[in-house]
Amino acid sequence: MSGRNGASDERGRLATDPFEYRITKQGGVLVLRGGRAVMTVGGGNAARLVAALQRADETHAQHLLARASGNYRRGNERA
Repeated sequence: MSGRNGASDERGRLATDPFEYRITKQGGVLVLRGGRAVMTVGGGNAARLVAALQRADETHAQHLLARASGNYRRGNERA
């Protein structure tokens, strides 16, 4: 799977170093990785992300969080 709707994780980084998230009292989404905050998503984007995360399985949720954080967007980043 690859592309916009079927993002791939060919190197397995999302499985070995997964994202985590917390929903704030204000309705924002705090995206974490390795125990550190990567970014905060707010407003309408946060509402859409929360709705998508509630429907998603674990693998799809990791791809949603990666997309939201801006990581793994192009597929050519190095570790």
